[in-house]
Amino acid sequence: MADHAVSDNPAVQAQLDRLTSLSPGADVLGLDRITRLLAALGNPQLRLPPVFHVAGTNGKGSTCAFLRAALQAEGYSVHAYTSPHLVRFNERIRLNDVLIDDLRLAAYLERVLDAAGDIGPSFFEATTAAAFLAFVEHPADACIIEVGLGGRLDATNVIPTPAVTGIAQLGMDHEAFLGNDLKTIAGEKAGIAKSGTPLVTLDYEPAIATVIAQKAAEVGAHWLPMKGAWDAALYRSRLHYRDEAGRIDTPEPRLAGPHQAMNLALSIAMLRHQSALPIGEAALHAAPLWAHWPARLQRLTAGPLVARLGGTEGAEGARAIWLDGGHNPAAGEAIARFFTGERLGGGKLTLLIGMLANKDMAGFLSPLKDSIGAIHSVPVEGHAHHGPEAFAALAKDWGIAHTAHPDLSAAADTIGQEAPAPLLITGSLYLAGEILKANDQLPD
Repeated sequence: MADHAVSDNPAVQAQLDRLTSLSPGADVLGLDRITRLLAALGNPQLRLPPVFHVAGTNGKGSTCAFLRAALQAEGYSVHAYTSPHLVRFNERIRLNDVLIDDLRLAAYLERVLDAAGDIGPSFFEATTAAAFLAFVEHPADACIIEVGLGGRLDATNVIPTPAVTGIAQLGMDHEAFLGNDLKTIAGEKAGIAKSGTPLVTLDYEPAIATVIAQKAAEVGAHWLPMKGAWDAALYRSRLHYRDEAGRIDTPEPRLAGPHQAMNLALSIAMLRHQSALPIGEAALHAAPLWAHWPARLQRLTAGPLVARLGGTEGAEGARAIWLDGGHNPAAGEAIARFFTGERLGGGKLTLLIGMLANKDMAGFLSPLKDSIGAIHSVPVEGHAHHGPEAFAALAKDWGIAHTAHPDLSAAADTIGQEAPAPLLITGSLYLAGEILKANDQLPD
């Protein structure tokens, strides 16, 4: 999938156009093409700095952000590969914590595509190869690599000896690729386990845990689950963590939402159960305060779109505006836990939503049902998405007002004239990217 990639830089756009035209490997998981492509590039995956490899349905990006913050607080230089991007393709590749510049990005994409020959890599496979090539040609102490889809057959799963692997929250998503039940999905995620490498996970229900234990045992990985090898809990605005090495407590994450505490805990457990890079308590204390990850219950700040929506701080009757790219049932539950009655002041949320057609709209929104006062729906430009009739039918069933809009601009004009109830913009990371761009609030 091309992820609607565009660039203002002509050289980058020329390569993105080449990427978008790829088709033989599109939407087909497997390691054959990426292995052959990397071989043609000199196998950069074998020369990476110590790798922190993270899988999961939800929370893996935030876990990567906490890992990056802690390692940097310790003074290490860190590369990072994440997906998808929100606004600029450059967001996927960080060299020493700086987004790759257009000149380097265009050059690496060109080298990869020139080397691809008749291999026919997918969009994500070519992007992964470009990231690995950039990482080995720019010195750093560590690499943080987020799985793109699943784990076992994901293009990032070609690293033979990562320093540590981790699995964040598991849930239903991408069923067409990963399976229709949590046990199957868990098995796919656990495919990142490697012989002799720590596999650090959250606490899962017994049936899921059994699958992960079996996958780890099959390859000789050292499985380190929460409630077994380590544990953590949020209490009085502090995260209390313990393992065999001792106890520590840190501030609660600056990233919004109660679910972020467990993403932080997972990152701490990963750091404390690897031996490639020593990490001190001071760095772990800094991580929850330093970490930033846009479009995850992000409170939007002043900008053109916020002004149109009536959210300018200091203005009389200004509304709070939150942005979250959540799009599956587990994400809906996490968002619902954030929007308590206390946070809403006894009122209701206004919802601005756009969702891809292959996502479970009702499953995502059901946990939020009692908190929603009105639904405004928009298309997700450039992607197959749920039409207004789907949102209208759900809103009718729930007794909630619904308004369909042809685009984001029309929605902003309407919502900006309504009473200033808190606004949640959600349903798609692609929509989140449009929002950030319209608000001049680009990820950096």
